[in-house]
Amino acid sequence: MKMKREDVRNIAIIAHVDHGKTTLVDQLLRQSGVFRVNQEVQERVMDSNDLERERGITILSKNTAVFYKDTKINIIDTPGHADFGGEVERVLKMVDGVVLVVDAYEGPMPQTKFVLQKALDLNLSVIVCINKIDRPEARPADVIDETLELMMDLDATDEQLDCPFVYASARAGFAKYKIEDPEEDMSPLFETIINHIPAPEGDPDAETQVLISTIDYNEFVGRIGIGRVDNGGLKVNQECVLVNHHEPDKFRKIKIGKLYEFDGLKRVEVQEAGIGSIVAISGIADIHIGDTICTPNNPESIPFQKISEPTIAMYFMVNDSPLAGQEGKYITSRHLRDRLFRELNTDVSLRVEETDSADCFKVSGRGELHLSVLIENMRREGFEFAVSKAEVLYKYDERNRKLEPMELAYVDVPEEYTGVVIQKLTSRKGALQGMSQAAGGYSRLEFSIPSRGLIGYRGDFMTDTKGNGILNTIFDGYSEYKGDLFYRQTGSLIAFEAGEAITYGLFNAQERGTLFIGPGVKVYSGMVVGQSPKAEDIEINVCKTKKLTNTRSSSADEALKLTPPKIMSLEQALDFIDTDELLEVTPESLRIRKKILDPTLRKRASFKNK
Repeated sequence: MKMKREDVRNIAIIAHVDHGKTTLVDQLLRQSGVFRVNQEVQERVMDSNDLERERGITILSKNTAVFYKDTKINIIDTPGHADFGGEVERVLKMVDGVVLVVDAYEGPMPQTKFVLQKALDLNLSVIVCINKIDRPEARPADVIDETLELMMDLDATDEQLDCPFVYASARAGFAKYKIEDPEEDMSPLFETIINHIPAPEGDPDAETQVLISTIDYNEFVGRIGIGRVDNGGLKVNQECVLVNHHEPDKFRKIKIGKLYEFDGLKRVEVQEAGIGSIVAISGIADIHIGDTICTPNNPESIPFQKISEPTIAMYFMVNDSPLAGQEGKYITSRHLRDRLFRELNTDVSLRVEETDSADCFKVSGRGELHLSVLIENMRREGFEFAVSKAEVLYKYDERNRKLEPMELAYVDVPEEYTGVVIQKLTSRKGALQGMSQAAGGYSRLEFSIPSRGLIGYRGDFMTDTKGNGILNTIFDGYSEYKGDLFYRQTGSLIAFEAGEAITYGLFNAQERGTLFIGPGVKVYSGMVVGQSPKAEDIEINVCKTKKLTNTRSSSADEALKLTPPKIMSLEQALDFIDTDELLEVTPESLRIRKKILDPTLRKRASFKNK
């Protein structure tokens, strides 16, 4: 018989990127007494990965739990960025309701729509938290109207539309039912969660059913499956079987090794868990997302929505440049292969395929950011490798027409920059679908654009809008191929001899374009050292020294003035490289190079391609 477990609530915090989810979870942890009074706690404690802390974005969903009065609230902090949508889709299967965080100034944004759609489809209860109400330009009343409009657009039921609204400032640590209420603490939000989010339901006497929604990975214990106990119970050493809704033939006998529940930021070992508990299970070697743990008597898998397919791919290959192996710790194809396949343990949206060459792997993901985060993580771990230009993954329909992934791009820019943004995006096969006035003298443009039209655009966008524009994109299915596109209108400046860049050589070279390197940098033939303003590539000698004679001294070099080089970040370099170039990635350097280093062979190849 089904029963409710009143002492537990399971919720996910969902929102657009940068609307304050992780900061809100911080406050819930702080105010529920997870930390000691005098404990030093860093901000955004849930963003535990270095990259998450630096970029200020959540990449992986995280589990935590707090106690309020006598109720345990299991909280899942989810990413807001579209490239990590795969993380959001699956964790919603573990919860009974969501707290939708909306910025009191920006209002609902593209990713708000994406995550809310997923929650409404699963018929979850919604609490809307209007965050950052202490911002001077906050407009909470308008934002509530916009959120309700969005819910109506997404066909929310009457029950879902009747959701409670809470006003909050996660940073200041207060929430309130009405805008005019005094600013005290987060209790209004805690109370709303307990009163509005349904308690988990299940049959404690039925056969065990646990759907694995997240996989964690630990060097010591291997794969750890995280999921919710839907029916029955789970005990340590219990004999179970693994089944999967999408793989009807899967049937593996397993034994529960260790069982953990979440308490604050810790995992606490438990001997058994009942319905509604969110648990972590270790000791099952080959456990995957979407697997259901059942008792052997009557195994029944729980349906699980398939993770969205990747839309973009890059080739990761062993670095074979003349400077290979000098800066990295892991440089062989075996190292590269092991590391890429290990990433599949935790990242369900990623695909890794072997190619004809043992030194090259095709890695597919949800977007440029998704893959650049993987590249940056590997680089920090001491890997050295090369990557190709990102390319989109095409499909073919039954009439053999070429289909390509499309994105909806929402652009908020100051009005004076709308012209240049429209011109750039239309030249990249974008179609303007709407234009409206946003708050604070900004215009909001809505484009439908092929995914490949956005590859390499973010750098241009930042330059064109003087850093004041906001560009958000969301995957919008596949559509017929929109025609050929040229990524870059400018050529590269290529070094034609190996050596060390010299001031004299750079001084002569800087008249030919924008340089990416300064004096003292090691270069090799075929390495890209700058950007040419013309369409074709130019070969230059940056190692050239001045011939010394009796009448000239070498100290005359000191008078030469060099323009500071343009130093590119990983994302900018990935955006910049063209289809015939590679990015050499090492723990210390990012070098752009031609795929074919030899100038004669390169010329021959370009004639063949014409």
